Amino acid sequence: MRSLKRETLVVLVTAVVISGFWLAITRLIQKPGSVVLAQNSNSAIPRRADGKPDFSGIWQANNGANWDLLTHGPRPMVSQPGVYPDVPVLAAPVVALGAIGWVPPDLGVVEGNEIPYQPWAAKRKQENLANWLDRDPEIGCFKPGVPRAMYMPYKFQIIQGTTKVLMVFEFAGAERTVHLDQVDPYPADAYMGHAVGHWEGDTLVTDVSDFTSDTWLDRSGDFHSDALHVVERYTPITRDAFRYEATIEDKNVFTRPWKISMPIYRRLEPNAQLMEFQCREMAEETLLGHLRRNQLVKQWEGRTMRVEVSRKVPPGNGVYERHFSGNPTSKELAEQPPTRQ
Repeated sequence: MRSLKRETLVVLVTAVVISGFWLAITRLIQKPGSVVLAQNSNSAIPRRADGKPDFSGIWQANNGANWDLLTHGPRPMVSQPGVYPDVPVLAAPVVALGAIGWVPPDLGVVEGNEIPYQPWAAKRKQENLANWLDRDPEIGCFKPGVPRAMYMPYKFQIIQGTTKVLMVFEFAGAERTVHLDQVDPYPADAYMGHAVGHWEGDTLVTDVSDFTSDTWLDRSGDFHSDALHVVERYTPITRDAFRYEATIEDKNVFTRPWKISMPIYRRLEPNAQLMEFQCREMAEETLLGHLRRNQLVKQWEGRTMRVEVSRKVPPGNGVYERHFSGNPTSKELAEQPPTRQ
């Protein structure tokens, strides 16, 4: 009998200890700031010898921002009115794509879900969207610029040093350097801008300027001028994710600064690496095919449709333009009324 009581007591004490242990673990996991280490002791933020977070690795965004920075429902990549005026259908350039010819819906990444365009610029954005196939620089394999390069559906690699942070992008072989030391002012404008950075605690802050006006912010016609100024913030969340924030300012296009934010994730495959995507030659027929003496791409025929292709040569000097982005020229900007910031 005493042995039975002793065994019963041991079982009860063990149960209490185990219950207390799991309660403590549960509270630790639920406690803000401790969830990462509680769930996975291997997820501690990597750090360099100087104690700063180490962002080195292969990364990729996982959202629909490259299609549209704002919250959006499904829509045709290229549309025309359907049977009912308010129900668009796929237009000729993409009609053979069916379901994959539609933009996937997603929540936006813009704070307040509004881009504060000046009135004339809001009209230009809609014009750009209507002419997406002709104007989006991504289609022509132009370097994507900042911040767009960070959330395109392609991988990028960060190589972090003591005074420089190099970022290499799969799309178009684009690259940029964040200078953590003092450097001379950049002598010209650049697609990827000129970035200088500093640390605020565990956050890498970059100030990016000296842009060309020839990039877009997404596939929805959102644009800027050469007055674009971007301040980025890279803040570690876990070992395998960081929060990316960008405050965007352009006195020629927007009425005030505005902000985007999103998580960006590490690619965890053991052999994760950038693959070659030199897309310039891939876009050659699209951009320059109208200059051929004998048209190369004439039609495509499937089981239920035939798509005919006719090329046309732009009038005047337009025949020599490799790309028209729809972004404002200096003359256009000079003609706009001043906007109070």
